[in-house]
Amino acid sequence: MSRRHVARDDRPVQRDGHHPTTGPGRTRGRTRHPVPKYLGRGRHAGRELRHRGLKVTAAVLTLLVIAGVVFAGVQVLRLQGNIASRPLNLDAESSAPPDQNLDNQPMQILVLGTDTRSGADSRYGNPTDTSTAGNSDVMMLMQVSADRKRITVVSFPRDLMVAIPRCKDPQTGKEYPGRAMGQLNSALASGGPGCTVAAINRLTGLNIDHFMMADFNAVTELSRTLGGVDVCVNQPINDPASGLELPAGVSSIEGEAALAFLRTRHGFGNGGDEGRIRAQQSFLASMVRKVKAEGTLTDLPRLYSIAETVTKNLTVDDQLAQVPALINLATQLQNVDPSRVAFVTAPVEPYPTDPNRLQLQTGAADALFAKLRADEDLSAPSASATPSATATGPGPSTGSSTGSGPATPTATPSTAVTPTPTATDTAQIAAARAVVPVTVRNVSGVDGRDTAIAGALVKAGYTQSAVATTTGTRPGTQVFYGPGYQEQANALADVLGVGRVQVVPAADISGVRVDIGKDFTSGTTMTGGGNLGGLNGQTADQVTCQSAFGNF
Repeated sequence: MSRRHVARDDRPVQRDGHHPTTGPGRTRGRTRHPVPKYLGRGRHAGRELRHRGLKVTAAVLTLLVIAGVVFAGVQVLRLQGNIASRPLNLDAESSAPPDQNLDNQPMQILVLGTDTRSGADSRYGNPTDTSTAGNSDVMMLMQVSADRKRITVVSFPRDLMVAIPRCKDPQTGKEYPGRAMGQLNSALASGGPGCTVAAINRLTGLNIDHFMMADFNAVTELSRTLGGVDVCVNQPINDPASGLELPAGVSSIEGEAALAFLRTRHGFGNGGDEGRIRAQQSFLASMVRKVKAEGTLTDLPRLYSIAETVTKNLTVDDQLAQVPALINLATQLQNVDPSRVAFVTAPVEPYPTDPNRLQLQTGAADALFAKLRADEDLSAPSASATPSATATGPGPSTGSSTGSGPATPTATPSTAVTPTPTATDTAQIAAARAVVPVTVRNVSGVDGRDTAIAGALVKAGYTQSAVATTTGTRPGTQVFYGPGYQEQANALADVLGVGRVQVVPAADISGVRVDIGKDFTSGTTMTGGGNLGGLNGQTADQVTCQSAFGNF
């Protein structure tokens, strides 16, 4: 929902006051007479003066403290006045209240991005459009673990087909009919964000505690307040539809460029929503790293600046609308390590009735939602969740060749036991690796990395590994695969410990290519690859690069 911005004066507060030039005990315009010698000053006279000085100092400090409290109170009220709120859950049939006490309990927050073109966002569409609802461009369910040490963010594609519940807006009394099937992003138009909350509650079996909804303006303003966010692309990007133009490599973006990066559908991957989600997760991961590295959450003046930017462009549920609640949330999250922040995409597959739409992969999605309900750690999956490197020889790979990486396998239960490879299995793996053409390039900035990794791959059975020269550096290690080599690329990535989010298709190569980035400057196996139990996604400490649409 868009709101009129509150004008503010950012000029520093000026204090206009006169400080007396005379000290304690001096009287302006009069002659000070000395104390007669025969009376003396007495042994307590100096102490009395010191006491008076201490009293003055204490009074000044008290005034400063009071002034500080008053100033802080005014600023809190100022922030409070920025916030707009809406009801949390509009489900007309199941309005279970959220938990009132979240101590020692996981907390779910639904983060929404609305594509409304009304109000302050009218410059992104038809200025005569008075609609305030729009659709939800971004839908991310953020779960904070009970111990407040982990965060899992699950992205839902806007094209996902789900049941839309019957929703009733308590503010207006209007009821919106339910639908057996509809796009998830359309639930926002059924009374507001509370209907999207209701739909995802039913989808996941969770009971969402809060929501936050931002508009286009929030993205542009927040990215400027942060001083830009670093993003990486493998090829130059020029998307007229979104206005995104970026050179290959790493760029710091803010304002309209940041909005274009997050919104482009035709810039990345296969031109669909999965490629856009991958870019959004990469952007947010970079933002987490920046905020953490710069100590933003403990820098009160900067934190206030960010808070004012956010609150002017944010709609939240009624319970979260109090500034102390937002401050408490930020305080709880300030010590979370980026490696414990996992961004994943809900497992999906093409919708049979319309291949341009998506539906949940039932088995894999159910397994993910069960892990969320159990508050499991996706950033440290069990060894059984990592697929084994048993790829067959070259040929058509199964699964979807999208910019978001390999097809999502059905999640393996955490209690499963990985079978021990037999001699036949070992021979098949060796034979499969021996026929895969592999090229290794060094973009780490450290001499000799290509030779070291190529040698390790040869020892692992990839006997066709060779080194190719290139220039420049890249922040992250990536494994590229040509048509028909997706399974082989996945297997090779497992050998090197490279996360699946870094396995991407490329039309201009034959076989598999490994680009050794700045995150892999020593050793022959990466640590912290972040495979996330076979789910598509990444952890916040991983630096990922996007591939341009049409490069596979």
